[in-house]
Amino acid sequence: MDTETQKVMEKAVLDKSGSRFTVQAFSAGLLSSFGHNPTIAIRDFYGEIQFVPNTFENACVRVTVQTRRLDVLDEMKSEDRRKLEQEMYERVLRVEQFPTAEFQSKEITVQKLGGDLLMAHSVGELIFHGVKRTRPIDARVSRMGSMLRISGQFTLRQSDYGIKPVSFAGGALKLKDELKFSFELAARAQEQSQ
Repeated sequence: MDTETQKVMEKAVLDKSGSRFTVQAFSAGLLSSFGHNPTIAIRDFYGEIQFVPNTFENACVRVTVQTRRLDVLDEMKSEDRRKLEQEMYERVLRVEQFPTAEFQSKEITVQKLGGDLLMAHSVGELIFHGVKRTRPIDARVSRMGSMLRISGQFTLRQSDYGIKPVSFAGGALKLKDELKFSFELAARAQEQSQ
């Protein structure tokens, strides 16, 4: 990126208080009709977006998630919740060894949909559970004064990142390999760099 481009870059920082980021797992196996599809809130994340104002050229996104700050949103018995969270932290995510997951965009293309609404297609590197993979993520972006609203969803397979899906009751109840992530993020613009 040349010096002139850097001068006009704007930065927006993610605002957790105005954002929602979740992941949903899906049950499988013989007893899946008795199970449920747990939704988990991702509570601790931070990141920023850099872009040229108005054109969104040279955009770059970086998001980091703290894996030890996840909360099961579904109603369930406290003992079941404790078991699920213990399984999630210790066996699935192994948060002591892999405390963060990180996405860094390498290329973003933007299509104007009208007014202040855009569709952004990002290709970047996701580092999750110690494995780095290239992946695309699409998002709708709207500009509201000094704030960006970014929403979208994507799926990933746990096995692509060396994670074995959780199973209970000798495999009669287990979670599918695929997870669905949904995000509605707010990012507040900071002062332009000089």
